Amino acid sequence: MRLTFTLTRFNPETDAQAHDEDYRLDVGRGMTVLDALLRIKDEQDGSLSLRYSCRSAICGSCAMEINGTEKLACRTSVRKELERHGRITVAPLRNLPVIKDLVVDLSSFWAKIRDVTPWLSRPTHAQPAQPAQQMTLLPDSGRFHNVDACIMCGACVAACTSHEVSRNFAGPAALAKADRFLADPREPATAKRARLVRLEQDHGIWDCTRCNFCVEVCPKDVKPMEAIIRLRRAALEAGLTATGGARHITGFVELVREEGRLNEALMPLKVVGNSLGRLLHVLPLGIRMLLKGKAPNPFAPPIPGMAQIRTIFATARQRGKPS
Repeated sequence: MRLTFTLTRFNPETDAQAHDEDYRLDVGRGMTVLDALLRIKDEQDGSLSLRYSCRSAICGSCAMEINGTEKLACRTSVRKELERHGRITVAPLRNLPVIKDLVVDLSSFWAKIRDVTPWLSRPTHAQPAQPAQQMTLLPDSGRFHNVDACIMCGACVAACTSHEVSRNFAGPAALAKADRFLADPREPATAKRARLVRLEQDHGIWDCTRCNFCVEVCPKDVKPMEAIIRLRRAALEAGLTATGGARHITGFVELVREEGRLNEALMPLKVVGNSLGRLLHVLPLGIRMLLKGKAPNPFAPPIPGMAQIRTIFATARQRGKPS
């Protein structure tokens, strides 16, 4: 069967902007997108640039955008893509600078990984007189939630909507890596708190919009968004509640515990805190909510079932869950 492959091409030495080029190729049963790209490079256009290595979905080098979704070319079937989309289009990963054709610059990606300190910290008060104790980590304990399976392909960053609008965002891969070391029992408690303090700042864990795209495109089922949620939960349990994102969660819980439902008129006040400038900024929103009937009557009687709601919160508190 002869198919048309549409590839996004860009040569910084000759092109002002990226453009699409079509290539016709005879494909066989079981061919992957990477197989097709290598044949195009070998048989039709030797100037085509792409990155690949293991061809076994281990190294993550061949991550690219295939039919609009971030995938590993070495494990993507041409036949399945054709059945699903009726075409084959290949482009470089989004949200990363293009070096040439399908090759992107991963320097910023690796810089974000380094920023989260992806290694164990040394205890601040070492006691050399005491012999070091051996600790055995069981591989099937589930402590790391499969985060250590990440192959650093960059697909999650390319799909991340937060990274698309804010290139300073730490990104799903880096934050998932931080969660892996936060969960490591060998990490000192003081170092864990220091990690959380850094991660809760601007461009950290609270910038994630929970769009779930990183989970959808991850070829190794790492689930970076769930790792970010675990980091948020750990930050709240550590008492780090000064940021807007943390105040949103604690304010939401507080309103439901007190009133049995979300009070949309008070919710913005919970988020802005004591900042007069931010309060004046959300004041027009409050007026519009009042006019639209989104502000509940402050003199209305409590909703039915408040006793049961407070019992739920009390039970959660007894079990050690944040409420």
